[in-house]
Amino acid sequence: MIQILVAALMWMLVASLLILRRGRAERSITYSAVTIAVAMTLNIDAAYRWVDRLAGGRNVVTLLADLALMVGIFFLGRGVAKATEYKSHFVRIALGPLLLSAAVVGVSLAFAFIRRGATTTTFMLDLGAQPAAAAYSVIEYAYNGVIVTVMAIAAAWRIGQSRGVERLPAVALLLGSMCGLVLSIVIIAMDVAHVVGNDNLMLGLGVLYSPLFLVTFILLCLGLASLPAIRWVRARGRAEKTQDLVARITPAWERASSVRPGVSSRALGSFTTEDAEAKLHRQIVEIRDALFDPRVSFTLTVAERQLVESAEAHLTGRDAPAATDSEPRLGRTKAAH
Repeated sequence: MIQILVAALMWMLVASLLILRRGRAERSITYSAVTIAVAMTLNIDAAYRWVDRLAGGRNVVTLLADLALMVGIFFLGRGVAKATEYKSHFVRIALGPLLLSAAVVGVSLAFAFIRRGATTTTFMLDLGAQPAAAAYSVIEYAYNGVIVTVMAIAAAWRIGQSRGVERLPAVALLLGSMCGLVLSIVIIAMDVAHVVGNDNLMLGLGVLYSPLFLVTFILLCLGLASLPAIRWVRARGRAEKTQDLVARITPAWERASSVRPGVSSRALGSFTTEDAEAKLHRQIVEIRDALFDPRVSFTLTVAERQLVESAEAHLTGRDAPAATDSEPRLGRTKAAH
């Protein structure tokens, strides 16, 4: 049941990322979500049995799923590091292809020495007493532990750099990464306990496995999905405000263009909805040009000056300063001459 729930969460994350991050050049997180979703799907008992039967019934799908998980974690770490803009020498090494290649080779070699037998959905419980199986799992989760450690560091750094609601994705990623690190440590301890024959310790630690596994993926999915969701909501709100400002500033712009016709006044109608910010910018520029042109008589009311300043502040991403009644901040108004 846990495997089905986690696989469903991952495919929901894939769908949300494809919608919310479409058009973005950076795809590491999307690649990660797809790869991990495939790995989690292969871990569902029914899917595992079916695919492994097609692969010869020798538990080869265990290796395929675990390699997919490692590659997915690799892309996830790179995506989180880029999204949080955290950089360090340790991050470059941990998220480099050399460490991933070494881990993949180590896992593959260890797997080759496991006496695997017929298809089993409890691979490590059945075969974990073999040193090769223990080495296989330890290498995998040691690598995963390194990557989630990097993610935790990057998320903690991002929390300090963010404000307000933007901290929520980083907090979720931090908590999810910490749970992932604890999960990796628990699995490695279980592997060691199993291979040395301490079944009581292995089973005791096993109680922690399922809740840690589920909480880790819930928090990571929450963090990964909420960041583009917040950006999407803000972008939508900004677009709506831009359209509103264009509509409100148009009467002042029309008066400015009537006394000082320009090239943009003839072409402004060609702007599409997606070009609303460019249109607003051109309107402001033409209003300013009319204010500064000594050849024409053009003035703005106090309300219009405040509106233009608000539009400028919107385009530059800052709050508009309060306008005064005595002096416009866009330049002098030209009295009749």
